[in-house]
Amino acid sequence: MTTIRPRRSALYMPGSNARALEKAREIAADVLILDLEDAVAPEAKATARVQVCAAVQAGGYGRRELVIRVNGAGTPWFAEDLAAAAAARPAAILIPKVSSPETLHDVGSRLAGLRADPATAVWAMIETPLAILDVERIARAAGEPATRLACLVMGTNDLAKETRARFVPGRATMLPWLTSALLAARAHGIDILDGVYNDIRDEAGFQAECEQGRDLGFDGKTLIHPAQVGPANAIFAPDAAELARARAVIAAFDLPENAGKGAIQLDGRMVELLHAEMARRTVALADAIAA
Repeated sequence: MTTIRPRRSALYMPGSNARALEKAREIAADVLILDLEDAVAPEAKATARVQVCAAVQAGGYGRRELVIRVNGAGTPWFAEDLAAAAAARPAAILIPKVSSPETLHDVGSRLAGLRADPATAVWAMIETPLAILDVERIARAAGEPATRLACLVMGTNDLAKETRARFVPGRATMLPWLTSALLAARAHGIDILDGVYNDIRDEAGFQAECEQGRDLGFDGKTLIHPAQVGPANAIFAPDAAELARARAVIAAFDLPENAGKGAIQLDGRMVELLHAEMARRTVALADAIAA
């Protein structure tokens, strides 16, 4: 099994706010997305770029995964953002408004020209109607090492803006887009993060949407406020009962009398080898979180 990296909580941090970048070193998010795009006014873009890259290079963020979200291709800031981000060597560079695999090929080519660290991955925002219509080809680009694609990130606010869909409890208006993107990510072996929840004060609504995202199969949720980190971390982690069940399934298949069997009975339920594989992933995720 490949190494699992917990990405339960991915908190956007405005790159123009030096105090927020400093405070982020103490926030228990799995991922920090240091933002040069939506959270930064045009007149503050250059300052944010310098601050974010300096923060990444300075370190001190522990095991948190640092991701720099650059401005999109076609904006006046894109080339400088990408060059500076590549030099800073974050865990990943998040590309906004990826609507076709061609964007990823262009980014990969640019990063090669910049001699970016091979360990720096590329993440892609899925936030336009064209991206949804072409999401399988976008995810398929992960099979080409030059693109560095490792994760999709849902941009539900931009999707709502572009489609005029309304935000409703349960997200019936967006479920086809969410599931299409999730299927594409899973088909091509990459992670995928759910979109943000906009009402910081609505704790029950946020919890319900996290649970929905988890049940759909997302690896975690993107967040807009530190108060959302704790609930996301708890909901996207296996709970005690789930973990105990997983360990019991693994132990049952490891018994000598069950060697070579494709299916066994456990506590009155039929379980198959695929359930053992799912159980091993659950335990591996719990171990990665504990580490």
